[in-house]
This record gives sequence, structure tokens and C-alpha cells, in this order.
Amino acid sequence: MNIYSKKQVWKLILGVLAMLIVATSLLYTNNIVNEIETNERKQVRIWAEAIQKKAALVNYTQNLFKKIALEERKKVELWAEAVKRLANADFKSDYTFVLKVVADNTTVPVILTDEDYNVVSHRNLDEEKSKDPNWLKEQIREMRASREPIEVAFYGDKKNYMFYKDSKLFTEQKQVLDDIIQSFISETVVNAASVPVIYTDQSQQSVLGFGNIDSNLLSQPSSTMELIKEMRSQNTPIEITISAYNSDQLSSLDYQGDGESKHYIFYKDSFLLTKLKYYPLVQFFLIGGFIGIAYWLFSIARKSEQNQVWVGMAKETAHQLGTPLSSLMAWLEFFKIKGLDESTIKEIDKDLDRLKTIAERFSKIGSAPELVDKNIVEVLTSVIDYIKKRTSSRVVFTFHNESDNVPAKLNPHLFEWVIENLLRNAIDSMRAEGKIDLFLTEVGNDIIVDVQDTGAGIPSNKQKTVFQPGYTTKKRGWGLGLSLAKRIIHEYHKGKIFVKNSEVGKGTTFRIILKKMD
Repeated sequence: MNIYSKKQVWKLILGVLAMLIVATSLLYTNNIVNEIETNERKQVRIWAEAIQKKAALVNYTQNLFKKIALEERKKVELWAEAVKRLANADFKSDYTFVLKVVADNTTVPVILTDEDYNVVSHRNLDEEKSKDPNWLKEQIREMRASREPIEVAFYGDKKNYMFYKDSKLFTEQKQVLDDIIQSFISETVVNAASVPVIYTDQSQQSVLGFGNIDSNLLSQPSSTMELIKEMRSQNTPIEITISAYNSDQLSSLDYQGDGESKHYIFYKDSFLLTKLKYYPLVQFFLIGGFIGIAYWLFSIARKSEQNQVWVGMAKETAHQLGTPLSSLMAWLEFFKIKGLDESTIKEIDKDLDRLKTIAERFSKIGSAPELVDKNIVEVLTSVIDYIKKRTSSRVVFTFHNESDNVPAKLNPHLFEWVIENLLRNAIDSMRAEGKIDLFLTEVGNDIIVDVQDTGAGIPSNKQKTVFQPGYTTKKRGWGLGLSLAKRIIHEYHKGKIFVKNSEVGKGTTFRIILKKMD
């Protein structure tokens, strides 16, 4: 197993461990959320049952007050009838019972006036205030505004008027009933579960009360209906049956009751529960972000360490090549003196120049290379000619270029290294028999170099892996050639190198993209 494969295995193991940690954390958090949600639903149900019981108590109280109100109305009617009979009394009748009815009125405030509304007498009014004529006139106006006076005819065409209002006892009872109704609404919207609540009438559109909701959300009818719709989608509204109640009608003589009406309580998940529901997702992104940042920092540190190793290895290689190069140069001079065949000396001299170039390449690794204006056609031609003479004749090289002069910013020695590495890999892939085509084209502001071979090809799942340090299919070598090639193109020349296409058994095309000279 090569270095890269081992690294992939470790990355896979770490990835699986990270997923297990995330899954365990999410599962645990989700269980907590479910428990809180179940507990909140339980509290809402308990609260709803309490509201139902409270509604039943309110209904009972209202019915009781209705009965009291009706009894008092009957008392007023009986008292009015007694006054009428006394006004038209003759001396032959026994009015003992009628006088007793009149005398028994100790609660209902009454004012008797003549036909010009001048006060004749009054009963059950404040003794001190009733001494003021203006106060009595104000009371008459209030009584007349609330209900029609009773007309009392006597002595022919003469008429008196009897004004009255609710007794103090009945008024206090109405206030108690109003307080009970208001208390019921308050207890409805201020609930122990602390969930957002809207209390509506039978139409489910008119809001009677709300709790745990921002009032701005209910400022517009459209937003109110949208909120009620949201609550209805989450939970079935609680139906409350309440006896219809109108305090003004309770004061009328012909009041017969308003029947029953249904009110509705809408509610949804509390703000805390809503936040907890989204917490696992937030937690997932936080954990994922932390793992991503940690991996990114680890990758930077690893690449930095790799770069230091490569730089050290390259400089040491250049240093080690220096000694045999010097020796070979001396031997070449010796062969010239001895009269060795000139063509042989020329080829040896080329190989020595190539070794010098290689040593220079290694010595420049780790330092900022100098880019110069260079005709890329000449550079490619030079590399092809050199490799061609040192390769089997069964490998056919073809260079396709549209122009003989394509200027580019290059470091010739390093760029030659990249092309030489691609050509040697292609030759190895074809097992020294096949065809290699180089295409040089210009597209807009880009210079494109394609190196195409008819070799074994690269599987699709390995086409990005080939640029990783340590990846190799050869029995010898460290798998650094394409990795260094990528660094030279990407970091030094600010270009791109990648596998354009490849098919197993048919060949591979590598593409290099460089920017033209400014």
C-alpha cells in the first residue's frame, strides 16, 4: 500500500469517527427536544382542562346572575304596578298588599316626577346628595337614558312619571360578573405552559385576548390571520363553550338570555421549544465547521511540512549531483584530448547539459523562480527533441502548433521539467510503444498545451488522485513527479494543470493552461 493509499484510509477512518460523533450528538439532542416537547404538550393539555373547568364555572356564575337579574326585573315591574294602582285608588278598595309592595322596595332607586319632570318624591337615593335639585335632575337624565320611565295616570288627564335604575346590589353583581369574565380571559392567555396563545370568538377572526405574543404581530388583520393559520396547522384549537353575556341586556325588562357561544383558544410551540428544534441543525453546522476548520489547518500544516521536506530533498539532490557533474566534465575534456569520436562527444555534452539543468531545477525548488519572456514553441520543441532521441523509435511524437512564435512568461528550466515529466509518464504508460501528440493553441488570453498519449489510461476515480504526493503506479519512484508539476504550474506560473480526459485502455490527455504575456 503506497503513502497516499494509507493517507486515504486514515482520512476515511477519521471521517467515520467524526460522523459517529456528530450522529451521537444529534441523536442525544433530538431526544432532549422530544422530551421537552412531550412535557410541554402535557402541560398544555393540563392547562386546557383547567380552562374548560373554569369556563364551566363562568357559565354557572353567569346563569346565576341572569336569574338574579330576572328576579329583580320582576320586582321592579311589581313595584311599578303597585304605584299605578295607588295613583288610581278609590276609597272602597283594600290596598294593604299594594302599600306593602311599595314599602318593601328598599333597593331600587326611584324618582317620581310630575308631567313637567319636576321631582315629586324619590326613594333609595343618597340622602345627602338628594337634597341638591341639580343632582336629582342629573339622576333623572341618567335613568331616562338607560330605560323608558313608567307613566302613572291619576286625577283624569294628569300624569306622573316614575324613573328608576338598577339597584346598588345588582350593579355590584354586574361588576363581579365583568371581573369574572375578564379574569377568565386573562387566565386563558397567561398560561403555565408559556406557549403563544390567541383567544378568539366564534368566528375565529376576532381576537379577544392573547399571550406570549409580540403585539406587533397582531397589528394587521392579515398578519393575525396568518398567525392563527400557523397555530391551527400545529395544534387543533381548544373549543370553549360560554353562555352569551351582555351586561346591557341584563338590565332590560324583557331579557331572556343569549344562549351559548363557542370561543376558541389557538396555541403553538413555545419560543424555547422552537429554538431547541433548530438547535440540532445549528449544532450540526457548528461541529461540521469545527471539523472543517481543523482539517483545513491540519492540511496547511501537512502541506507546509511536505514543502519543507521537498525543498530540503531537492537542494540536497542538487548538491549531490554537483560532485559527479564536475567529474564527468573533466572526463569529457579528457575524451576530447584523446580524440574520441566527435558525434559521441557531442551527445555526451548534451547529457551533461541536461544534468546541469536538472541540478539547477532542484536547486531552485523552494525559492521564487524568475519568469522571463520566452517563446513557448521553442521550449516545447527542445523538450520533444531531447526525449525523442532517448526513447524507442516505436514511440511517435507529433507537435501541433498554429504559430511558430507564442510568447509567454516562463521559467524555462521548470516548465521543461513539467513537460518532460508528462512525456516520460506517457512513454511508461504506453510501455515504449504508441503515439504522443502535443497541441499548442491560443484561446482568448489563455495559452493551452495538451499532452495526449495512447497509453493505459487513468480510471475516473483516480484522475484527481494522480496529483497527490506519493501516488504512483510504478514499482519504482516516489510518486512526486505530477505533484511537483502541479506546484510548478499552479504556484510559480499561476496556471492550471489537470486531466482533461482519460479512458482506460485508450489513453490520457493532460491539459496545461497559462496566461499570455501582459
